[in-house]
Amino acid sequence: MNKLILLLTLGLASSAVLAEPQIRVLALFSDKAMLEIDGQQRLLRKGQTSPEGVELISANSRQAEVRVAGQQLSLSPQARISGNYAQAARPEHRIVRDSSGHFRTAGRINGQQISFLVDTGATGVSINADEAKRLGLDYLRQGKPMLAQTASGVVKSYGLTLDRVAVGSIELRNVAGVVVEGSSPPQALLGMSFLSSLEVSHQDNLMLLRKR
Repeated sequence: MNKLILLLTLGLASSAVLAEPQIRVLALFSDKAMLEIDGQQRLLRKGQTSPEGVELISANSRQAEVRVAGQQLSLSPQARISGNYAQAARPEHRIVRDSSGHFRTAGRINGQQISFLVDTGATGVSINADEAKRLGLDYLRQGKPMLAQTASGVVKSYGLTLDRVAVGSIELRNVAGVVVEGSSPPQALLGMSFLSSLEVSHQDNLMLLRKR
C-alpha cells in the first residue's frame, strides 16, 4: 500500500513538471505582448493571465515581465524559456539574454519603474540625470560630487544612496548609486553595489539572481 502511494505521488509530481509552460516572446508592445505558450499564440494585456497560467505584469518594446508559478521572469524578443518554475525558498529573479547579447530587466528604484541593463563592470547603480529627475532624486543636494568615465569622456557625477532598488521579488535597501550628468548611460546600469549582495549564476542564455 505504501509503495502504491509513493508511485502515485511520484506520478503527480512528474505531471506537475510536464505542465509547466514553455514560453517564447513573439512581439512586444506598450503594455501588451504576443507570447507563444505551449505552442499557442496568446496576446496578453498588462494584468491578464493566459489559460496556461502566465500573467503579463508589464511590457514595452524591449521586454516583457511575466509571472508563472510564483516566479517573475524578464523576457526579451524571441526569448524562449522552459523549466521548473517552482517557488524558490529564497527570492530569485530570472533574466533571459536578449538578441544583442545583454541581460536587461525591468526593475524599481524607490518604488518607481525603471529598465535596467545588468553591468558587472559598473561599481554602482548608475543612471543619467534625466532619469534621476524623473525618479525625484535630489542628487544635487544629497549627492557627493565626483567624476565618472563614460563613452563621451570624463563627466561630472554624483554619488548617493538609493533607499530601495528592486528587480522582481528581490529588493535591497540603501544601495550605492551614481547619477551622471548628461544622457549617459542611456539605460540605467544595474551594477555591483546591487549584484554583489546576491548569488549570480548563468545557464546558457539565462541569468539567475538569488538573494543570499
